[in-house]
Amino acid sequence: MTAGGWRDEAACLGEDTGLFFAPDGERETARIRRETRARALCARCPVTGDCMAFGATQRYGIYAGETENERRARRRRELRRAATARRRDPEGAVA
Repeated sequence: MTAGGWRDEAACLGEDTGLFFAPDGERETARIRRETRARALCARCPVTGDCMAFGATQRYGIYAGETENERRARRRRELRRAATARRRDPEGAVA
């Protein structure tokens, strides 16, 4: 990793940030095209793990190929899994 951190290694370095953030009034077909292009770039990126961790703290934009709605849905699934695990083993005992 370079001194600048994981972002210096990102496949999107130097790309137009508009690819990752929806403009006001974007139509669905344009959104789908934009997101598809962004995901293709993310799919070849060597730092998706770092990007995903950073994206988890961001409200808007595509990070590691995930839209804001997908990140929220993943977070909800993670919280449900954790709650289910606590209900199954409320004292945290190891089996």
